[in-house]
Amino acid sequence: MSALNRVRRAYNRIEAVDRPEIWIDLRPRAEVEEEAQAIDARLAASEHLPLAGRLFAAKGNIDVHGLRTTAGCPAYAYRPEADAPAVARLRAAGAVALGTTNLDQFATGLVGTRSPYGAVRNAHDPQRVSGGSSSGSAVAVALDIVDLALGTDTAGSGRVPAAFNGVVGLKPTRGLVPSTGVVPACASIDCVTVFARTLPEAEQALAHMASPPGRALVPLAPRLPGPWRIALPPLAQLGELDEGWAEAFEAAVARFARAGAELRTIDLTPFTEAAGMLYEGAFVAERYTAVGSFVDKLIAEGGAGLDPTVAGIITRARDIPAHRLFADQERLAALRDRALAELADADALLLPTTPGHPTLAEVAADPLGANARLGRFTNSTNLFDLAAVAVPAGEVGGLPFGVMLIGPAFTDERLARVASALTPETRIAVVGAHLSGQPLNPQLLALGARLDRTTTTAPAYRLHALPTDPPKPGLVHVGAGGAAIETEVWWLPAEGLGRLLAALPRPMALGSVELADGSRVPGFLCEPGALTDAEDITGYGGWRAYLDR
Repeated sequence: MSALNRVRRAYNRIEAVDRPEIWIDLRPRAEVEEEAQAIDARLAASEHLPLAGRLFAAKGNIDVHGLRTTAGCPAYAYRPEADAPAVARLRAAGAVALGTTNLDQFATGLVGTRSPYGAVRNAHDPQRVSGGSSSGSAVAVALDIVDLALGTDTAGSGRVPAAFNGVVGLKPTRGLVPSTGVVPACASIDCVTVFARTLPEAEQALAHMASPPGRALVPLAPRLPGPWRIALPPLAQLGELDEGWAEAFEAAVARFARAGAELRTIDLTPFTEAAGMLYEGAFVAERYTAVGSFVDKLIAEGGAGLDPTVAGIITRARDIPAHRLFADQERLAALRDRALAELADADALLLPTTPGHPTLAEVAADPLGANARLGRFTNSTNLFDLAAVAVPAGEVGGLPFGVMLIGPAFTDERLARVASALTPETRIAVVGAHLSGQPLNPQLLALGARLDRTTTTAPAYRLHALPTDPPKPGLVHVGAGGAAIETEVWWLPAEGLGRLLAALPRPMALGSVELADGSRVPGFLCEPGALTDAEDITGYGGWRAYLDR
């Protein structure tokens, strides 16, 4: 699908879902369509754009040139002179920004309701919270409006909404993605995060946004060989969970065990004690440093547009004495030492992302208590300078249930590999009779496959029409002299790929296909010996265009 058609589909989808509370500012449709047309033209000219046509949104505290940065407060709004680096790097790779998304004001909250732009409702149950503070970003991905969305994570804002809306949330190591151009919540521990519907998509976006961190790297100890080593707490230390959540967590643990992981129990106490310090200790004073003087001034002028819960949190932080901060830093250092000793050589700590999923009414009745509960497992991650990834892990009562994996700084890629054990699917690229609507597509559907996206191969292939029944093409890699060929990428249960391969007739073969974004996935290729009398149809750009000639 062209970038232009993807943009048109997105704006139609925005109208269809009718969730205006997701957005703070949307770019004019004509402007975005013009940008998409330019992307398509650059692709046609063989320019390499790994994220060509991918649509994304940015949380409203992240600068997007041409739009206001509000941080969820209309009176705070300013127009940035440039994109934040995270936004600029996605755009440079061919991604297209649709707009800025709603958030808990000044990124202060884990609920998604603390905004004058409206409470962002959950993508699956409008009576429940979407999770914050990156609420609009997560819901825009979950409702299939955008492919990717940027959020921030200080206390869990890139993971809680991912869990509640059934998407992936990557919280990278602090400093891996520049926080320049981001209105800070707690500047020393803020992280720019990414949401996507699949782990590979999130990883790819993160790879384009990341840069060498601006602090000295601490060399990681070499990983000992063997299966993934996963630490987990005893259920009793998880505290009170919503009904069915303990069973869902145990099911996730069992899936790791079946995948061959080595499981061991640790003491979660240092993590939960540190989590309580983020808001109850002196560290919250950094929120006053970020926007406190502005909040004080706005209150003096009547407080229009201020969320009262957010204003209370920030203003109360004004009077925390300095000696308390030093005492808390000392205590935190001791807790971090204990936590890292508990993790020892574990590759990851496995936890439910949250203890439960409240309704909008429950949060309204107890805004501080409900929010504090949601951060029980997420609050300590950045205080301890750890990396994390939140992934879907099933459902409870028809709503998404999510878990997260936490590991040492700069183990981001390793955490993603561990998390992939919960999503035993593989992708497959098809260019011919297995495309949507073609004669062999029912084979994919019968195996439980689902369409991920339409894209093209890298410009390194030739396509030939084979004299077979039913008619199908042969794709061959030629390198120089090749072209980009229309391709569909499907998600397929891992066992389904083996069954598909077993039934694959010659001259077809399964190989590695390079896509336009530079990634490689399994796909159907053709043995070169079968092309002797086959017509070269590369010039049509794809099988469907050839059939429609």
